[in-house]
Amino acid sequence: MTMNAGKDLKLCWDRIAQRLRVELGEDLYSSWFARMEPEEWSDGRLAVSVPTRFLRNWIETHYQSRLHKLSEAELGQVDAVQVRVRTRGVPHRATDLPAAVPVTTEEPAPMRRPTIPSSLAGERGSPLDPTQTFESFFIGGSNRLAHAAALRVAEAAQGMPVSFNPLFVHSAAGLGKTHLLNAIAWRIRNAQADRRVLYITAERFMYHFIGALKQRDTIAFKDYFQSIDVLLIDDFQFLQGKTMQQEFCHTFNSLVDSKRQVVIAADVPPAQLDTIDQRMRSRLLGGLVVDIELPDLELRREILANRLESARREFPGLQMSPDVLEFIANTCTGGGRELEGALNKMIAHYQLSHAPVTLDLAAMVLRDMAQNPDQCRVKIEDILKVIGRHYNVPRADLLSARRSRAVVVPRQIGMYLAKKLTPRSLPEIGRRFGGRDHSTVLHAVRKIEDQMRTDDRLAREVALLIRLIEQQ
Repeated sequence: MTMNAGKDLKLCWDRIAQRLRVELGEDLYSSWFARMEPEEWSDGRLAVSVPTRFLRNWIETHYQSRLHKLSEAELGQVDAVQVRVRTRGVPHRATDLPAAVPVTTEEPAPMRRPTIPSSLAGERGSPLDPTQTFESFFIGGSNRLAHAAALRVAEAAQGMPVSFNPLFVHSAAGLGKTHLLNAIAWRIRNAQADRRVLYITAERFMYHFIGALKQRDTIAFKDYFQSIDVLLIDDFQFLQGKTMQQEFCHTFNSLVDSKRQVVIAADVPPAQLDTIDQRMRSRLLGGLVVDIELPDLELRREILANRLESARREFPGLQMSPDVLEFIANTCTGGGRELEGALNKMIAHYQLSHAPVTLDLAAMVLRDMAQNPDQCRVKIEDILKVIGRHYNVPRADLLSARRSRAVVVPRQIGMYLAKKLTPRSLPEIGRRFGGRDHSTVLHAVRKIEDQMRTDDRLAREVALLIRLIEQQ
């Protein structure tokens, strides 16, 4: 196919762009391809351009094959798709991260020094993760306040900041701090393209400041950071050095005093930032400080179910029973990263063996993730803890004289497990389960054994409980 007229190339590119939009979705298309333009089509080679090196590198790394495939669907045989960086002028922005803004061919006035040097724009901020948006963030009791505060910041209008500034989010690693900061950046860039938003880690902030000192160009450094509308700084606990902290303090004060938003994420609350001076800690405490706790069991189940659904789209034959998901949710009590790591191990075993992921396999694979991986003697206290958590029955009710079915069945299963997993005698088990006699324990053991022979659901449930207890 030969194309001489630029108009024909533009029409073909519009159809390619529409294919990209349909396949990727509006958010990803707007983030990475909205500013791509066709340049040339000849001798089986298609050349397209984007305004920045960052966009070119990202597209070449993550979307090159897809771009080539969709171009061939429209143009026929395509030997290569070349992504170039446009040399004509583009509006100066606070960062080089993707946003759907129009490209202009207007050249900057000669001898004019921009407030934010375009040559530095793509190097200042840290890369955003396109998968970390508000839509992909799982909300539960452990992170609801942090999510609500982040959403308020993201949806605040230009010149009308929220009542809390700064927003300080802290938690252990892997619980969603970085996800929320990325989500804020994406939401603002998609909804308010004229606002200058910068996501950057403390380490990268220090790197650029040291570079500015070496080049004796700290004025440009100050101008750049003090011109940001929304500053999102991650891993704040790594900010080190008196001079570095003073510079950040100046930047922080300038932004907050001019009603621009600052969002900070760290592993610890401001009061525990021992390397930060008291005045800075005081200013941080003057905003809203929220923490993200470990996800509860219900949230862990939701995260796993969603990840499994995504994995099944990629591996249609993947088989994993609800018991396995329940086992992972109970065993991995950390954050989303730990849960994804555990599920990825299951998927890897499926890919290699093409065998269904069973409860026994899950217990074996996740043994190294347990708090106490070494084989140890099971304690009746561990059984009471797992039974109470699994059936949502308070320990006091298990040991009480209550006879409702919601309490009796878990109690009987607990006695059966105590007999099966511990060397304790029937009288001793009875004493540990609220002072019952040995005949009550024996009745419970025999009843559960009989029911398991005919009730597959109960048998699977007991097998799951055994694995959970062994992981204690």
